[in-house]
Amino acid sequence: MKKIPFPPIFEHNHPQLKNVNELIEERKTTGQKLADRVAMVVGSWKFISIQSFILLIWVILNISVWINHWDPYPFILMNLVLSLQAAYTAPVIMMSQNRQADRDRLEAHNDYLINVEAEEEIRVILDNLAAQNEALTRIIEIVNDNPFSDLPRKNGR
Repeated sequence: MKKIPFPPIFEHNHPQLKNVNELIEERKTTGQKLADRVAMVVGSWKFISIQSFILLIWVILNISVWINHWDPYPFILMNLVLSLQAAYTAPVIMMSQNRQADRDRLEAHNDYLINVEAEEEIRVILDNLAAQNEALTRIIEIVNDNPFSDLPRKNGR
C-alpha cells in the first residue's frame, strides 16, 4: 500500500512578541512623560472648567469697583498670560502627539508581525487538512474495493 504523505510537523520558532505598552514605557524619557502629563491635563474638562472659572473671576474683579483694577478692560494682561500659556502648551502637546504617532507605528508593526505568523500557521493547518482529506479518500477507496466489506460483522459492527 502506498504511504500517504503528510506535511512535516510545524514548529513554532518565531520570537516571542512583546507588549507594546511595556516597550513604550521603557523608552520614555522624563521630557516625554512630562509632555504626556501636560497633554492629559490640558486636554481635560477639569482643566477647561478651572481655567474658565479663573478667567471669569479675573474679569469680574477687574470690572467691579471694589478693588484696584490691575488689568482694566480690554484685559491686555489676561491676553498676554493666555498667549504665553498657549505658546508653551501647544508645542508640548505636539511632542506628545508625535510620540503617540510613534507608538501607533510600533503597534501597527506588531500587528503586522502577528498577522504574518497567523497566516503561516493557517497555511500549515490548511495543508494538514488537505493531507487528511487525501488520506480519508484513499481509506474510503480501500474500504470500497475490499471484497469482504459487504459481509456482516460481529456485534453489529
